[in-house]
Amino acid sequence: MTLIKSISGIRGTIGGQTGDTLNPLDIVKFTTAYATLIKRRNPEATKIVVGRDGRISGEMVKNVVCGTLMGMGLDVLNIGYATTPTTELAVRMAQADGGIIITASHNPRQWNALKLLNSEGEFLTADEGAEVLDVAAREDFDYADVDHLGSYQEDDTFDERHIQAVLQLRLADIEAIRKRHFRLCADTINSVGGRILPRLFEALGADYEILNGECNGQFAHNPEPLEKNLQGIMERMRQGRFDLGIVVDPDVDRLAFICENGVMFGEEYTLVSVADYVLSHTPGNTVSNLSSTRALRDITERHGGQYTAAAVGEVNVTTKMKQVGAVIGGEGNGGVIYPESHYGRDALVGIVLFLSSLAQKGCTASQLRATFPDYQIAKNRIDLTPETDVDAILVKVKEMFAQDNSATVNDIDGVKIDFPDRWVHLRKSNTEPIIRVYSEAQTMAQADELGKRLMQVVYDMQK
Repeated sequence: MTLIKSISGIRGTIGGQTGDTLNPLDIVKFTTAYATLIKRRNPEATKIVVGRDGRISGEMVKNVVCGTLMGMGLDVLNIGYATTPTTELAVRMAQADGGIIITASHNPRQWNALKLLNSEGEFLTADEGAEVLDVAAREDFDYADVDHLGSYQEDDTFDERHIQAVLQLRLADIEAIRKRHFRLCADTINSVGGRILPRLFEALGADYEILNGECNGQFAHNPEPLEKNLQGIMERMRQGRFDLGIVVDPDVDRLAFICENGVMFGEEYTLVSVADYVLSHTPGNTVSNLSSTRALRDITERHGGQYTAAAVGEVNVTTKMKQVGAVIGGEGNGGVIYPESHYGRDALVGIVLFLSSLAQKGCTASQLRATFPDYQIAKNRIDLTPETDVDAILVKVKEMFAQDNSATVNDIDGVKIDFPDRWVHLRKSNTEPIIRVYSEAQTMAQADELGKRLMQVVYDMQK
């Protein structure tokens, strides 16, 4: 049983003791704290958008959230089943004062979460998130009286509005995509992707097959779009019937591709490929987080731009993107952030820009992948116990490499050690009780060896 309060929102397993899990009482507390923040920032605030993914617990959580917001005197616009980027756009389209997305993203079925948005449809800043936690801890609540309760409204039109907004992007070459008549196979992991992606594919004139398309929250496999979890669609692709495999997570903000031959394109290369396409038409700067592949830096410099790394967490990436005027950015987990659309990870945007690139180049996915610098990244994890002193571990790792002239140490988010031909990054996850250990090198063996070496340091410290 777990409850995690971080820059990524309030996330936990369903059921169990209050204060330890995401249960009705804690949902009320954190929703109230969020509403308190919204009203402090804007005393005239009236409307909050609520959307949810296909999780089994989503209906229960949605009912508690909506009732609490109404009890705080805020009008609720419930958009129903919706992707994270759809909900973000809905906040702006509806001119709302904020939004709550009910989704635990890539976490397994027993999890759910509240992702909190401001009036721009963007995640709260670290300071705003800290204020929400402070209000919740002190239970400094003030509910509306009977004459000032909020109203409730439902609107299920935002999927179509989202699709139309993506189709109208300047670099969305819809004509070229339609001429290619792509054959697409998509795994939508029994969540909201199964509702919106077929409509997008139809608008693009593509033939398609949807795997795990029923939006029932009964995830057919581990929902994180990593190669080890995607053997079903990879085997389907190896049958040679499709041009591209497309995989999304339960809330459709992460995106992975599979080549026409059934080989993973590489989730790290989702952003790289889209950035290459964008930069070829719109020269400029890029941003990704510290745990993302060096290939984005290489591609950016090839196009004459400047690459900047940000701390992990979508709001950290978008903040840095605004600071450096990035034309494209995101995260190596398959998250594409295209400011012309909005400052949020959006798999629909990634799909359309990627297909535009393939259509314009007249190539296959595997041929496109071969044009990029080839790095291999190993993604490992260390499960934490209540006794684990993560800060002490990170200090020890930093000290180990401080005197190494061949290494550059960055500690803005955990500890990242950069060597001339490889890197390793250790950091405490925002979404799970683990330390993530990501490492990259020219070969997977080299990357894994570097990661395992740092993991052993952690294990030795825990003895």
